[in-house]
Amino acid sequence: MKIKILVPLLLLCSLCSVFAQEDTKWKISKSTHFIVYYNNADESFLNKVVNASEDYYDKIADALGFRRYDFWLWDNRAKIYVYDDAKSYQLATGQPEWSAGAALPREKIIYTFPNENGFLQSILPHELGHIIFHEFVGFNNPAIPLWLDEGVACYQETGRRQQARGFVQQAIRDGRFMNLDSLAGFNLLFSQDTDAVNLFYAESLSIIDYLIKRFGSDKFVLFCQILRDKKDLAGAMRYTYSFSDLKEFDAAWQKYIKES
Repeated sequence: MKIKILVPLLLLCSLCSVFAQEDTKWKISKSTHFIVYYNNADESFLNKVVNASEDYYDKIADALGFRRYDFWLWDNRAKIYVYDDAKSYQLATGQPEWSAGAALPREKIIYTFPNENGFLQSILPHELGHIIFHEFVGFNNPAIPLWLDEGVACYQETGRRQQARGFVQQAIRDGRFMNLDSLAGFNLLFSQDTDAVNLFYAESLSIIDYLIKRFGSDKFVLFCQILRDKKDLAGAMRYTYSFSDLKEFDAAWQKYIKES
């Protein structure tokens, strides 16, 4: 399973002004909702990036049940920085070696490089998922745990859902499964345990898959609206899904996994 992670937002935010100043040093390709910055990426790859981005623009919002209120047009278009290779990408963003993409949701910026397998099918929808989700629930919302943020992003990688389901079920059989408390306390940004990081992503995706499949996208939209307005995770879960607390939700989710 591919590992993708946001670097600490404080780090990326500190780099925003630098990237903005460097815009004129890049070659540019524009579409209705996106501006792609690049240096040496070939034209066929750029065309694929632009077409896929436009395709995901509506599909992701539809998959989550979100209605669009903030359209990415003209100066409000999202930006995608395509570095020539992994090394230049890592040097510019401070990402670890295993990172393949990163996003700044508030600024609608994605950073990546073209040689990463699965970019169009995996990394691009993942990072766009972060942006669209945060546009809906708010930026720096204290009620949004990392497992929810990453779960929504991973859910956009449609080819990953079945794989994640099997990965989580195997973790239960092996006694490696992390419950909700463990997910909430997992230090994803600094973990050196690749298997644990993979499991974190798989379980986070599993939670979103459970909520949408079991209760429907309308309920999920309501859940996100309450998170946005009340900034209370337990309260949003209780009001939307009638779970008395997060422990009851955790038990229901694990039961769903075992019975799937």
